[in-house]
Amino acid sequence: MNNKKDVEKKFNENAEKYDSQRRQLIPCFDDFYTIAATVARTNKKSPNILDLGAGTGLLSSKIVERYPDARLTLIDLSDKMLEVAKERLQEYENITYIVNDYTKHAYTSKFDIIVSSLSIHHLSDEEKKKLYQDVYKMTDKGGCFINADQVLGSSPFLEALYVEDWKSKVERSGLSTEEIKESYERLKLDQMSTLSDQLQWLEEAGFSDVDCLYKYYNFVVLFGRKTRA
Repeated sequence: MNNKKDVEKKFNENAEKYDSQRRQLIPCFDDFYTIAATVARTNKKSPNILDLGAGTGLLSSKIVERYPDARLTLIDLSDKMLEVAKERLQEYENITYIVNDYTKHAYTSKFDIIVSSLSIHHLSDEEKKKLYQDVYKMTDKGGCFINADQVLGSSPFLEALYVEDWKSKVERSGLSTEEIKESYERLKLDQMSTLSDQLQWLEEAGFSDVDCLYKYYNFVVLFGRKTRA
């Protein structure tokens, strides 16, 4: 089956419930999103910002609070998710919404900040490497890239530990049996890569100051800067 088509279908089906379940499905919700938004730094008053796999605009909403004059582009496969984002961000101007595959879209400008949250783990290893290279090219000098995502454990033991911890928290979260079942079903769409591999791929793409700025089991915030033109 086509993984991206499956992703689009699952997230279209779940769009209306997505935000209400976030805190139960992400045990480190506040730190995860707050840190990702906080490190999205620029000296420009009206930065050009791109959100890859923007979904309901949750991360974008936190960033645009800091940069209300930003020019913001949200791209996602799911039109239903972007409809929720439009509602969330309706008070802001200069926002472009694109329903497309962000790995294939032809971008027409460079960006000061590029972000992504809980999306890139749906890509294969090769797609991730290629995306990081493309993101580097699209980032303007002095700009940065932030990926708040999930990673694969670096050993079978650690991966099992991550999954066990997450499931134990989800099953005590107050979600219904059906909602938990749906969240487990979406796991089948994941193609997670290890943290070490992704840090290496970001460096190979050309990013400087590459680091994992936050980690809670398999939830991470990855960061890189573009220091050369």
